[in-house]
Amino acid sequence: MKKRQGTSKRGQDSSRSSSTTTSCTIRNVQYGPYGECQKNHAAEIGGYALDGCREFMASGEEGTNLALTCAACGCHRSFHKRLVDYEVVCECSSPSSNGT
Repeated sequence: MKKRQGTSKRGQDSSRSSSTTTSCTIRNVQYGPYGECQKNHAAEIGGYALDGCREFMASGEEGTNLALTCAACGCHRSFHKRLVDYEVVCECSSPSSNGT
C-alpha cells in the first residue's frame, strides 16, 4: 500500500495564510487475467505484426509447464498484457475559515 502526502501554502499575506493537505492511498490492487497478446511476430524482418489473440487461455492444468502457454496462439503468458484493477482513494482537507 502506498501513501502520499503533500502540503501546499497559498497566498503571500502572512496574516491570511491557508494550507491544504492531500493524502492519496492505493488500495485493493488485484492482478486479474491476462489480456491480448503483444508478441511481435514480424520482428525478425523489421516489421510489426500481432497475431490477434485477444485473451490468454492456459493450455494445461495449473502448476504444469503447459499452464504458461496460450492455447489460442502458442505464446508464453509473459507476451500477454496483464490486466490490473486498483482503487485510488484521495482525501483533501483544508482549515475552515473563521470569517476574518
